[in-house]
Parts: sequence; structure tokens; C-alpha cells
Amino acid sequence: MQFTKQPPTASEQGGKSLIMSYPDHNTRPATSARGRQSGRAAGLLFLAGSFAIGGSFSLLGCQSLDNAAKLNKHREPAQVDPANSGRPPALLTGDTSSASGQSTQSASAPGQEAVGRGQTLLKQGDSEAALQEFERAIAINPKLTVAYLRAGDIYREQGDYAAAERRYGSAAQVEPASFDAQYLHGLALQLLDRYSDAVRAYIRALIINPRDFNANLNLATTYLQLGEPQQALAYAQRAVELDPKSSAARSNLGAAYSALDRHAEAVTEYLQALELAPLSGPLLLNLANSLGRAGRYEEMVNTLDQLTRTEPTAVAYERLGAGHFYLRKYPESLAAYRKAVEIDPNHYPAWNGIGVNLMNHWIFSDQRDEPARQEALEAWRRSVQIERNQPKIMELLGRYQR
Repeated sequence: MQFTKQPPTASEQGGKSLIMSYPDHNTRPATSARGRQSGRAAGLLFLAGSFAIGGSFSLLGCQSLDNAAKLNKHREPAQVDPANSGRPPALLTGDTSSASGQSTQSASAPGQEAVGRGQTLLKQGDSEAALQEFERAIAINPKLTVAYLRAGDIYREQGDYAAAERRYGSAAQVEPASFDAQYLHGLALQLLDRYSDAVRAYIRALIINPRDFNANLNLATTYLQLGEPQQALAYAQRAVELDPKSSAARSNLGAAYSALDRHAEAVTEYLQALELAPLSGPLLLNLANSLGRAGRYEEMVNTLDQLTRTEPTAVAYERLGAGHFYLRKYPESLAAYRKAVEIDPNHYPAWNGIGVNLMNHWIFSDQRDEPARQEALEAWRRSVQIERNQPKIMELLGRYQR
């Protein structure tokens, strides 16, 4: 069912008002959509979490860290995809360019010849043979830090983060004062989602070099992944101070501000991040979220309109539906939510938005449009079939079923 006309305003309803609130969307995954009711007198629903993020900090997305190839070769930060579960939204992590692999150990130490052969093989592109040489060097001299680091690099590039963590951890034990060993150990732990351990390793690295950009950036990211934005803030701010032109640093600082409900500051950082790098979907989603939380709904909708033209995802359309809802553009809101479930039928927050729009339409019709009520109930049933942990939606189903 589609709206045939704009629903009446509050004054046209004789004082009934449609209470609207921006979705309660912090930097941790939402576990339920929060459709609510404004009270029995008015009986109207409002969206308070209608687009629970289906996954990543939705916080937003999938891989929150750079892949090994980029970390080791191109050394460019990667963006966080918005569809992952339990990861921060649109966060970026630093690279390994600050880790040189140099050590205070003598070039004539036992095992250095094997390290030299391994370095030559790496330059020739034979990483497997190089790894054998680095492991041979470790067998010859278990105190040879550089061999552990280079072996760890290869394991990490291969995606074997557990083996990389063991080698980097050994390097940090052999040479605790090595920034490279501590930093890379932290990076491997972060790639393994061992965030608390990663925090400790990054802090050890920063004790050695407190002004390293990448260590500050990654420590801020790790705290955000732990759901500790207050701890992340100082390191995110320091990363921006160290490199004001880093889009990654600006994005992380924006995410920290957003998680602390400081959305005006978050918007400022996200806008600066957008000026410093090509447009990215996760960053635009984060910007739209903070614009909405700041009550800047027109700008939120404009941002999402731009995003849906280039990256038409279910999450983008679902949030576009919320933006239109708060602007009282209910037909546009319903259309956006329908588009979201067309793209991803399992995106339950959009089903919640469809239900809220249709049930409000039934209320606005003086409870005469029975097909709208039935379709609203069916949308909510679809939602709880996908995600059962939604007490507010279950409450609404019980309240409006006859």
C-alpha cells in the first residue's frame, strides 16, 4: 500500500502530533529496532531506532582493518564497510609504514646471513622461500628480532594473522624496547579481534614513540571497537594533530565524537574527511547519521540521496527512509523503506520503518484504512522473524493486533 496523499499535519488532526525522534544509534551494534508509541491519547508511532544497524559499529560494516596486501605493499588505509557485525562504523586504520623492521641488534649477529637471503628473495617476489630463510634465521638465533618481524610480515600478508601474532609477539619479548615489534604485535592482535590485548601492545609502542601517527590512529580505532569512545577520543585527536590532512584520522575522530553524542563536532570532522579523500559510502553514512542526530534532516536526506545514486544499499535507503520520516515526508519515507527491503529482504530495520509508516497512516485515517494496518502488522511480523530480540516491536504487535 502506498500513500495517496500527504498525511494531515498535527493541527489538522485536532492537536494530535506525530512525535519524532532520531534513531538511537550509537557506536555499537543495535540489537533491536525501537518503534514506540506517543501515548494512548494520540496513538501515533515514532521512529526511535528504526534503522538498527544490521551490523557494524552498524556501527557500520565488514572488514574494519586493512587487508594484509595493502598493509604490507601499498600502505594505504582501507575503509570499513557498513554492513559488518560488531565493528565500528566507517573507521579507518593506519598502515605499517611506521614499522621499519630495523633493530638495535648487530648486523654480524648469527642468523643475519639468512635474513639477508630472505630480504633478497622478498625483492624477487618469492615470499615462500623468503619465509623459509627467516624461519631458518630464527632457528639459528632465537634472539634475532628482525627475523621474527619479517616472518610476521609474510604471515600477515598471507592472511595467517595467528602466526603473524606469534612472530611479532616473540619479537616484542626479545626486544621490548623495539617500537616496530610492539606496534606490529598490536596490529596483528587487532586483526585477530583481540582488542584488549591490542590496546596494551599499542600503548607499549606509544610509550616508546608517543608521536607515531599510525599507533595513535590504530589505538583510537581499537578503543572504538571495544565500545570505549571516551578512551578513543584523546588518541583520535592526537592523530589529527599529527597529520591534519589525513582523511582516516578525521574519520576516526568523527566516529569518536559521534559515539559520544557530540554530533556537531562529528559532522565537522566527517566533512573535512570528505574533502581530503574520494567519496566513500561508509563515510557518507556516518555523516548522514550525525546530521540526523544533530537535527539537520534536510542535509541528512541530501547526503543519502547522493549516496543512493552511487551506492544503492539497503542501509542507505533505510536511513533515507528515516530522514524523510522526520521531515514528515511520509510517502517518500515509505518508498525508501520499501526500496531497502527490495535490495535486502532480511534488513529488518526497514520492515520496522514500513510498519511504523503504515500504522501511522491507519491512525491518520481515523482507523479506517484497514489494509494499511494489516500490512503494518505483517511488516513487523517479518521483522521479528528475522530478528527476534525486539521487545518494542513485539509490544507494538500485541497492541495493534485485534
